Amino acid sequence: MTGDATKVWLWEFFNPERLWALLILPVLLIAYVILLRLKRNRGMRYTQTGIVGAVLPKQSQWRRHISVAMTLCALVAITGAWARPAGTEKIPRERATVVLVLDLSQSMAATDISPDRLEASKQAATDFIGQLPTSFNVALVALSGSPRVLSPPTNDRGMIVRLIDSLGLEDGTNIGDALVVALGAIAQAPGEEGQEPAPGMIILLSDGSNTGGEVSPEQAAVDARDQDVIVDTIAFGTLNGYVDLDGQRYNVAPDTAMLQQIATTTGGVAVDAKSADQLNNAYDRLRSDVTYEDVKKEVTARWALYSLAFAFVASLGAVSMAARWP
Repeated sequence: MTGDATKVWLWEFFNPERLWALLILPVLLIAYVILLRLKRNRGMRYTQTGIVGAVLPKQSQWRRHISVAMTLCALVAITGAWARPAGTEKIPRERATVVLVLDLSQSMAATDISPDRLEASKQAATDFIGQLPTSFNVALVALSGSPRVLSPPTNDRGMIVRLIDSLGLEDGTNIGDALVVALGAIAQAPGEEGQEPAPGMIILLSDGSNTGGEVSPEQAAVDARDQDVIVDTIAFGTLNGYVDLDGQRYNVAPDTAMLQQIATTTGGVAVDAKSADQLNNAYDRLRSDVTYEDVKKEVTARWALYSLAFAFVASLGAVSMAARWP
């Protein structure tokens, strides 16, 4: 359901502006009272009320009032249905989360992998997302001198792919800090307060050349291991890779040893870019964990049923008066 529900007294509606139609109810109620008084005044013209009563048995007033009241209630309910009432429903939500950590450092501009390391890593990340079960959550973390969560855990694959496509080069490569940020992203997975941490996995796509940060890659790997989070790594680049910065050429050979150490510490797998498809089924090592979350849902049918019930009672009253049931 799209849109936000607005609370009106005790209920919530997606289109509360339609409730203005209820202003017709006071008009109908006033018209009913006026008609009753006119009928009473008309009855006073007949002096031989006993003879009239013998011919036409007196109708029950309470039956008429209940019939009118039920008719008004049916109008209230059908107007509420038109305003699209909202109800709360608990739906199952997978908690298992895969965090993609993409290296955006300047060294990823090297063209030793076609078309360049960054574009190749973005394609690998997109391919990996395409293999994930649709129920799994995906989070995205940017690896640079200022690692950050670009998207918390979500099932919106299209949004994640669009974010990946929009990424560009940045300065710095703080791998340890990026892994800490990724662990924090897993903690944002859906779940109730006090529930155990969600199952998580990190896919690190980088050339492994760490340039600093508050937490070392080795310590971050230990933290991940202590939280039962596997880190798989994909190394991008060759020994001959280079980039030209500020008029100088720098060799940017990937640090595969560091990436291997991170994977080994956490029980993960380390591969290179050519073998990245080996991780397409990495999620098989991630256990499922389902929670339930409250979701706003339109309950128009329920209100329509209320209206039908009121209308049915009103019709019984009308039929009983017409047939002069006892």
